[in-house]
Amino acid sequence: MTPIRIRVRSAQGPYAVLVGAGLSRRLPDLLDRHHLPSPGVIVSVAPVWRRHGSRLRGLAAARSPVLIPDGERAKTLATTARLYDACAARGLDRRSLLLAFGGGVTGDVAGFAAASYLRGLRLVQVPTTLLAQVDSAVGGKVGVNLPRGKNLVGAFHPAALVVCDPELLRTLPAREFRAGLYEVVKYGVIASAPLFRRIETRLPDILARRTTVLTDLVARCCRIKARVVMADEHESGLRRVLNFGHTIGHALEAMTGYRRFRHGEAVAWGMLAAAHVSAARGRLPAAATDRLSALIRRIGPLPRVGDLRAHDALDVVGRDKKVVDGRLHFVLATRIGATAIAADVSRAELTGALRAIGLRA
Repeated sequence: MTPIRIRVRSAQGPYAVLVGAGLSRRLPDLLDRHHLPSPGVIVSVAPVWRRHGSRLRGLAAARSPVLIPDGERAKTLATTARLYDACAARGLDRRSLLLAFGGGVTGDVAGFAAASYLRGLRLVQVPTTLLAQVDSAVGGKVGVNLPRGKNLVGAFHPAALVVCDPELLRTLPAREFRAGLYEVVKYGVIASAPLFRRIETRLPDILARRTTVLTDLVARCCRIKARVVMADEHESGLRRVLNFGHTIGHALEAMTGYRRFRHGEAVAWGMLAAAHVSAARGRLPAAATDRLSALIRRIGPLPRVGDLRAHDALDVVGRDKKVVDGRLHFVLATRIGATAIAADVSRAELTGALRAIGLRA
């Protein structure tokens, strides 16, 4: 089957995002077709490698992958230092290639190592989660967390190639799959009413992980992401719309030590909070707010927030990287498929939104 090919322009040159079932088994051929060398280092995590590492056996580096800890708490400078050591031990030079084979954390950490080791190695992203396929693997944002906040250390380092194989999603735990689906919903809210409707109408098929349906969803999201990042690669304007739900979501993750929420789950709560601010300002019709809330409920349960304090969440929001010159750039929804950026959302408005989704005073 011919893969869907999405071309993305970047300051470092154009690259391709390929979407298609079975592509992860064809990596040696795909690298050759894109004039890329075999990777010097493959970065993954143990659960992914146990399930899917055999797909990469045609690559020499697959005989000794570098397995990093799994989960958001591993997205640190210490983990990045381990990758630097592996690159040095294997004698990588500036022509070498690093391949990330895993979810968003793997891609972000491996991508940051690639961006900074020897001032830049080539990178190939082979995302294995829905969230990474539709979002984090595309666009070049890589980085790690600090104890005081998420993604505070990072770089813009686009991959030389992104390979999205929906077959890899079949073995995802249900919770991990749902977490990625919340990010797909985000794309519908910010840019595509038809995508939002497709999720509403095809949700049973999506949750059943039908390959043709997932291939279509991933390709739609990658096209939206590509369109946005090509217009604003370094997040100075339009790209901020991709942060819908993320301001509150990142705060929830940080204040619970990256233990309670999957990223997409935190974003789902953040989207509900952002919708509340939008509706309270008269920017988002009640019907649209209800559709978003109903779809998030249909996808599945979210971790609790009732024991968290709104005041604590706002303290974390104040350290968010989207705060510029003391002003938070907050993404509002204006209808399903469109957004606006506001730089005047008050603490009182955010408190009201946090209380509305269940946080205590």
